[in-house]
Amino acid sequence: MRRALTAAALAGACLTLFFVFRAQAARKMPDFEVYWRAGVRARLGEPLYRIEDRHYQLKYLPGFAVLAIPAGLLPLDVAKACWFTLSVALLAALAALSLSMLPQRRKPVWWLLLLTLVAMGKFYGHELVLGQVNLLLAVLVGSAIVAMRGNREPLAGALVAASIVVKPYAIILMPWLLARRKIASIAASVLGLGVALILPAPVYGIDGTIALHREWWQTVRDSTAPNLLNPDNVSIAAMYAKWLQPGHTAAWLAAITALLLLTPPVYAFMRRRGLRFPEALEGSMLLVLMPLLSPQGWDYVFLVATPAVMILINGLDQLPALLRWSTVAALAATGLSLFDVMGRQRYAVFMALSIITLCFVVVIAALTALRQRRAA
Repeated sequence: MRRALTAAALAGACLTLFFVFRAQAARKMPDFEVYWRAGVRARLGEPLYRIEDRHYQLKYLPGFAVLAIPAGLLPLDVAKACWFTLSVALLAALAALSLSMLPQRRKPVWWLLLLTLVAMGKFYGHELVLGQVNLLLAVLVGSAIVAMRGNREPLAGALVAASIVVKPYAIILMPWLLARRKIASIAASVLGLGVALILPAPVYGIDGTIALHREWWQTVRDSTAPNLLNPDNVSIAAMYAKWLQPGHTAAWLAAITALLLLTPPVYAFMRRRGLRFPEALEGSMLLVLMPLLSPQGWDYVFLVATPAVMILINGLDQLPALLRWSTVAALAATGLSLFDVMGRQRYAVFMALSIITLCFVVVIAALTALRQRRAA
């Protein structure tokens, strides 16, 4: 009976997944189309970074395009279906990794999963419909952190390198690896990045590979300023640009705030002595910072904060009362900030004021308090 119920549940899940894909994602997934197109171009040795792609320009490292070649070998519709299915599997893996990262489980598993889903569900849905790779990023980093727990440092370093290829702003993890002084993980990450940088060479040659990296940097640099006023940009730079309009004042305030936001992970690292698994909170904090510090941090990228949110839900009773209720309010505002719930006009105001950015600043503060109390 148990096997029959399990089989029926899996069949139901697969059927539901099929109908969700057909109804919501099959005709969309525009970001995945960028990756698929990059894979096709890389296979043919064609230019990757093209102005005519407009908003859907490739902004990833050339090595990413080479790794996307297998997707480009498939018809687009088939590739979309495969990536959608894999993304759902990655979502389940992220939930499992987040649970395994908890230094000490204080709440029931079902409660942790339910509240995390309520707080982060909008980001998961957006990710699946766009066909993005943030779930892959979060799983790679989460797997690296779990590998650190098992003293598998070479694997941890290789996974960090892979995460940087998937999303370049994961480079924020490298100073953390250096500060841990684990030679094996540092060497593996450096070697992995070296391999990623020369990955296009067999197709484009050495000179062509160097030129591709220059074009990548120019694309990222030139596309940053126009995106700062996009309502879905949740970075610190975008927050000040929306409040004050783009300019020197907004840029300076963003730089100062970014430096201040780097203080909590430094403090957390300094307070790690004597803790059984300090990497869980430290790595989770760095994940939260990625969309805040990247000038092109979109709201759905906050799904990488899943481990941090689960740590906070697990340790809410360890926080000071004021911060505890501020954290609850921040997570509730995040989860309920849907235009179907708020109305399109209120939602537009919510995003224009960058309130969701401030919510995750509260998350950073709460994580810092947990480390200060040595609860995580």
